[in-house]
Amino acid sequence: MLLLLAALVMGVDDPTKTNPANVVADQPEDVEAVLAPLDDLFAAFETGDAAAMLKVVYPDGRVTAVGTLPSGGPTLRQQSWTQFAERVRTGAPFQETISDPVVEVDGDIALVWAPFVVRVAGKVSNCGVDHFDLVRENGAWKVMNLTFSTRTTNCPAA
Repeated sequence: MLLLLAALVMGVDDPTKTNPANVVADQPEDVEAVLAPLDDLFAAFETGDAAAMLKVVYPDGRVTAVGTLPSGGPTLRQQSWTQFAERVRTGAPFQETISDPVVEVDGDIALVWAPFVVRVAGKVSNCGVDHFDLVRENGAWKVMNLTFSTRTTNCPAA
């Protein structure tokens, strides 16, 4: 109730949305720079190229999946980017696409929040929401962590 009252007083349309430190929507070059390593990461997923993947991430960063097992039980899986890259290298390549990313930047940190769809051999495998956090070091953005929800139902077909 207090959040709703504060939102009304401040003129916020939707109190469940974040109030970003610096939304970079009016700075397309920043949005492109933050999204560029994600494009490279998705290309590496599609080709199974672990070395290319590790060029755009911090190898000791984390990949955390939260979702539902096919049996219906919840799951939480965590691994380093190095471990994830090895899994991608030895597994079936997959295509991941995101849509409508929200990008926020404050100095040398950024986050990207976006719905995703994963396809294996052209068929939808799973979907959910990705949350990437990135760090800019020496002028280059790299992915520190990825946390994502995952499900196999109600995924977009397109």
